[in-house]
Amino acid sequence: MPNAFNFSESPFDSLNPDEQRLVRNSVDIAYFRAGETILDVGVQPTHLFVIIKGVVQQFEDSEVINLYGVNDCFDGRGLVAEKVSSRFVAAEEVVAYQLAKKAVSSLIASNATFGAMLFSDLSNKLSAISQRKSQHELQSLTMARVDEAFLRPAHFVDADTDIVSIVKLFQAERTTTVLVRDHAFEPPRLGIFTHTGLQRAILSGTPLHELPVRQLTNFSLISVRPSDQLGDALAVMIRKRVHRVVVSELDIDGVVDSERIVGILEALDLFSFLSNHSYLISVQILEANDVSTLAQAAQHINRSIALLHQSGTKVSLIATLVQELNARLFERTWQLIAPPELVANSCLFVMGSEGRGEQLLKTDQDNGLILRDGYVPPADLAEICNAFSAALCDFGYPLCPGNIMVSNPVWRQTASEFARMTRQWLVMPTPDSLMSLAIFIDAHTVCGDGSLLEEVRRGVFTLVTHSDAMLARFASAINSFAESGGWWNRLLSLGDQNEEVLDLKKAGIFPLVHGIRSMALEQRLNDLGTAARIQGLVTAGKLTEAMGADLTESLHFFMGLKLKVGLSELAMGRPVSGGIQMSKLSSLDRDLLKDTLGVVKRFKLMMTQRYHLDMI
Repeated sequence: MPNAFNFSESPFDSLNPDEQRLVRNSVDIAYFRAGETILDVGVQPTHLFVIIKGVVQQFEDSEVINLYGVNDCFDGRGLVAEKVSSRFVAAEEVVAYQLAKKAVSSLIASNATFGAMLFSDLSNKLSAISQRKSQHELQSLTMARVDEAFLRPAHFVDADTDIVSIVKLFQAERTTTVLVRDHAFEPPRLGIFTHTGLQRAILSGTPLHELPVRQLTNFSLISVRPSDQLGDALAVMIRKRVHRVVVSELDIDGVVDSERIVGILEALDLFSFLSNHSYLISVQILEANDVSTLAQAAQHINRSIALLHQSGTKVSLIATLVQELNARLFERTWQLIAPPELVANSCLFVMGSEGRGEQLLKTDQDNGLILRDGYVPPADLAEICNAFSAALCDFGYPLCPGNIMVSNPVWRQTASEFARMTRQWLVMPTPDSLMSLAIFIDAHTVCGDGSLLEEVRRGVFTLVTHSDAMLARFASAINSFAESGGWWNRLLSLGDQNEEVLDLKKAGIFPLVHGIRSMALEQRLNDLGTAARIQGLVTAGKLTEAMGADLTESLHFFMGLKLKVGLSELAMGRPVSGGIQMSKLSSLDRDLLKDTLGVVKRFKLMMTQRYHLDMI
């Protein structure tokens, strides 16, 4: 029977052949009747149990805090601590392997990943998974350091150098870029001149041998550090709309240190390292002259996401790239549909997960438009906004069921009208208005004058943080999707017959995101992303570092799991449902899902105590 031990399940899939042999030589089989206590509080455990058949419940006092099914193991933490802190009871007839403590201790000592997966806290467990995937991730060049890519050498010239001399240098060094030192400033400033500047030099009318390069140099250097990941460098290029970045360490003021520049990273060189097409998509979007061309670019975004996911790219980095691509797509679409005067006198923004930079696969549109006070929009404003919403729908972004789109007059108003509407949400709160407020707080500018949005947002911050009752009502939405049976019941049935579908957004993502959003609102944090807000709350002393790390890792796990399931649905030609079919999860994913939902449960309890939500 020991030869049938399943080494494909976590944490035993991390063992080498010698370690697997140790397990086979140290394992026996045990049987427990339904209702029998397997481990009780305070006892000194002698074995690690791995379930072959049945379900085991873990109790703290009278509350079930965890469930274990086939291939799950327990109680690694108690084994190491030499004392059980919970009660483990057979919920039904249970057959289990029991692995001797001595063998477990030996495995922990020889295999750090096994130990981390067995009893570490959530952050360490997910970190161990990341290390296990390191070989796979190294294949994803987005994870490689910038200084591992091909960097072109940096050539320096004085700002007084004439253009003819620059061209001679270009030819001699076979380069298209020089860095320009301008000693007319103290300290000397540093800029960049590229071959694209030659057109402007010729058109200036000044003889090129008399034209100093200073006049055509861009002194706003865009840089990355040698230790940054290539994926981050790609995101910078897309965001800044540049084709190259300077690779350098920064000085203590965060400025490029000219003495520590290691080279120039060109976009084409970077792209040759990457197995995705996100940069080409960005170029296609920026150069599009009609909506049909943009539609073609939009079709490539999901394919790029799938490639990044398959290559092991971190879900947080995928989300960053997707946010930049979507922002460029929405911006260019608006520029092609709206007249320039309207674009200049308005602010187009996206909200919800798109605004937070946590959107992966395409979901409902959430966008709005703020018009500058005093500006008279074109008479056909409604038709323009309808055309924008229709274009996004054609791109694959479904219409919002709640009609939170620029095609709805409520979501396209002047700055004063928007400010008045948000005040009404605060003064006369209803469940719908509080949800509108939550969506609006995540708003992110994609085109036009971003100061219009920031002015309205500042007004919200000023009003809401002066009312504890208002904050409590706002935070209480974390319980909007509470169910009488609790989410543990969704994990209770672990057999193949279980077709229970878990709504991950309701069970995990929304309570986490909205709870953090509520705390960030109270602290007037300007960050939009949930991970950044968590870090801000940790810095402000409102969350412990441990809780902050667990919440961040849980959010990224939820996003990754949702993406994996969504891509599988798309591959089968089905629409993305957002549901997690429990019977389809691996033992490891199910184990991590229990851990992460447990983090959300602890966080909701903390929020209840902090805002007295049980009184509402």
